[in-house]
Amino acid sequence: MDKQESPLQARIAIIGLGYVGLPLAVAFAKKYTVIGFDINQNRIQELEAGIDRTLEIDQEELLEVGRNGLSFSADLEDLRDCDVFIVTVPTPTDKNNRPVLTPLYKASETVGRVLKKGAVVIYESTVYPGVTEDECVPVLEKISGLKYNEDFFAGYSPERINPGDKEHTVTKIMKVTSGSTPEIAEYVDQLYRSIITAGTHKASSIKVAEAAKVIENSQRDINIAFVNELSKIFNRMNIDTHEVLEAAGTKWNFLKFKPGLVGGHCIGVDPYYLAQKAQEMGYHPEIILAGRRLNDDMGAYVAQEVIKLMIKRDIQIKDANILVLGFTFKENCPDVRNSKVIDVIREFKSYNTQVHVYDPWAKPAEVLHEYGQVTCNDFEKIKEQKYDAVVLTVGHEEFYNIDLSALKCDSCVVYDVKGFLNKAEIDARL
Repeated sequence: MDKQESPLQARIAIIGLGYVGLPLAVAFAKKYTVIGFDINQNRIQELEAGIDRTLEIDQEELLEVGRNGLSFSADLEDLRDCDVFIVTVPTPTDKNNRPVLTPLYKASETVGRVLKKGAVVIYESTVYPGVTEDECVPVLEKISGLKYNEDFFAGYSPERINPGDKEHTVTKIMKVTSGSTPEIAEYVDQLYRSIITAGTHKASSIKVAEAAKVIENSQRDINIAFVNELSKIFNRMNIDTHEVLEAAGTKWNFLKFKPGLVGGHCIGVDPYYLAQKAQEMGYHPEIILAGRRLNDDMGAYVAQEVIKLMIKRDIQIKDANILVLGFTFKENCPDVRNSKVIDVIREFKSYNTQVHVYDPWAKPAEVLHEYGQVTCNDFEKIKEQKYDAVVLTVGHEEFYNIDLSALKCDSCVVYDVKGFLNKAEIDARL
């Protein structure tokens, strides 16, 4: 059976309404009837009220699409009439950095229970090549009782959302598409092309599309690892890494990456997915894992560098008050998933210091739930204390307006991970 009807007639279900799913649902709802599905009932209620905790969609736009083509539900029965299912659930790693496909399995089970003949299931979650057809499709077949590429079809179109970025929004980023048959590949491509103003690229197979996604972030991870290693080298030479990069960046083909903490839901995770598959195939990926190890160690390195500076100032380390500015994994965004700032904090605590955290974007309850024993204080609470060290870990715009002099002890060390602060205000930067 081929999928011949126009995609414009499709009734679409978006499975998972986080940083990826919600913006996608809103974009599709401007042309299609869309049901946004999430197992979190509180999330559904908030979205129906026009409240988006991720701050990706403002209230006015959310309510507007809600009045027209978008509805929200945690009830599986509401999905039975859908023709297209787009799965946008997270794909994390475990404590040993092994891929965790449980959210994908559960989402596939959910879809399988309401899958009808002729439907197309499209996955957007980042995976290693083969997951869609080798892991997810068998779940769909088992639960639905339908046969792949006869009764239902599959596609893969990797998400490229950049949380907190109001310029490169979902419709303005070119989309890679793919399908389980040539006809379905064209159907999926037309579906996305109808909303993506930046255009689409139709990959030759689902595995090619999966591989393309996983190497995008692996490449970025390796490049950042390179400049992080440069930072370690130049620090020993007493050379400012940012000045070196600025000078080198005057050449037209120099890649302008900066040192920093590499976390988040993609760059800090995706390389492990590719490495896992490579190892299953009998190949040990050296560069990918070396870059990941280096980046994973940067949080502890930052804390150790600050401790060294404090010792040089004769600051007592035990019970020293250290202020960490920023906790989210990136600037101007509330996303705390896989934030590497936690590694900085844990290393400081191993020296028996008193760590205080201020982040105007992070939700304290979410940080506490996700990481435990980490309290994000409001600024009024932060101002009650003087600090032996101040470490800027995230470049939130709000930090431009902080008067560091009012927070510092006389011999305070100021360390800038992001190269964000005025150089005259700091003692060192990564």
